[in-house]
Amino acid sequence: MLRMRRDQPSLWESVLPEEVLALSEELTKVDVLLDDERFIAPFRERFYTRVGRPTVPVATYLRMMYLKRRYELGYESLVKEVKDSFSWRRFCQLSFNDPVPDASTLIKLTHKYGETTVHALNDALVLKLKEEKVIRGRKLRMDTMVAEANIHYPTDSSLLADGVRVITRIVLKLKKVGAEIGGGFVNHTRKVKRICLAAYKVLRHRVSRDNPDLVKAKEGLIKVAEEVVTRGREVEAQLDALKESPSEVKRLRKQLGDWLAATERVVQQTKTVLGGDVHIAQRVVSMFDPDARPIRRGKLRVDTEFGRKVLIAETDHGIITTYDVLKGNPTDTDLLKSAVEGHKRLFRKRLRAVAADRGFYSRNNEEWLKESRVQQVGIPVRGKANKERRLEQKQPWFKRLQHFRAGVEARISLLQRKFGLKRSLMRGSPGTEIWVGQGILTHNLWQAARIM
Repeated sequence: MLRMRRDQPSLWESVLPEEVLALSEELTKVDVLLDDERFIAPFRERFYTRVGRPTVPVATYLRMMYLKRRYELGYESLVKEVKDSFSWRRFCQLSFNDPVPDASTLIKLTHKYGETTVHALNDALVLKLKEEKVIRGRKLRMDTMVAEANIHYPTDSSLLADGVRVITRIVLKLKKVGAEIGGGFVNHTRKVKRICLAAYKVLRHRVSRDNPDLVKAKEGLIKVAEEVVTRGREVEAQLDALKESPSEVKRLRKQLGDWLAATERVVQQTKTVLGGDVHIAQRVVSMFDPDARPIRRGKLRVDTEFGRKVLIAETDHGIITTYDVLKGNPTDTDLLKSAVEGHKRLFRKRLRAVAADRGFYSRNNEEWLKESRVQQVGIPVRGKANKERRLEQKQPWFKRLQHFRAGVEARISLLQRKFGLKRSLMRGSPGTEIWVGQGILTHNLWQAARIM
């Protein structure tokens, strides 16, 4: 049963002095912002029900997530801090009689509400700020960043070792829960560790990928991984032959199938690399986050990043109006229309100026913006500009837009340093969308409290 707010205050709140319960200026303003029915509406539309146990109140959940991302706390640290602070309890609308939600409960609710709800909350906040005339939305600047996946640096050897390890772990768990399977399955994890150690000793000498010792180690890993996958398929067949199985066995059976499929892809990928073809379109970079992609940005001296590309569009006063977690590594040229349309969906026909770097420039994009009645387009042309274009880019209005555009670089740095967008600690594309959306929502609330 979905609960929206706490039912009634505690008697202790009327006894303790106001100084003990006083909120900081920032939390007071954020509390006022969140005390709006429009932030409850997305939860009521998707999850409202009168059946089952009462959930954590939505108002409490929203405020605890703000504290978590604002102060970069883990779930357990968040619960501990809220328990120990009178003012944070009051901010989260928890009386002294109310238990603080458990960390596992908050984790489950975060996955349950999902990325769609976070998007709706961001839209609700932007619309509220627009209606209260805090922002006007007449200018828009945009750029892209990379939200890194929480994975180690991927090599073929380490991925094969990960595959062998997780498959073995699942089979051992199946044996512990009572499934009578895996009689011929052998634990090869120690053998894999020895092979990997030998490969790392060779790599310390900065050898090429064609080094015989390195190739021999990879071939040994491939042989072990193929044997483990074969035995894992036999375990799968044995599980499928069972007439009845507990829910825990079914859950592990699904995980086993996913790990086997991923390991098979890594084996095939490693064989392709050993064959001389290093350009693999859908390269697996993690066993635990298969959708993460290697992204190489068009800048000098920038290492390859492994994760997902994120589009950020920001209006005046530093409020992010729209964002998108992208699949793969699309060019910035293809992203301009979606950013502008996402902004105009909230602000209608108010957009007057658009600023971006030259990566977003194309003649089609410029013509489309002018047809959309955008009066000033501050996007430098790619390559060598003609005389007419150089004169236009020297105009005062164009220079002002480029100065305005430079602010989005600082905004991205702030999001990565203070709001957790440097690395997503949630796995998978839906998890990354939740992580990025929560960080941007927290940033917008923090920024709105500063400018209101």
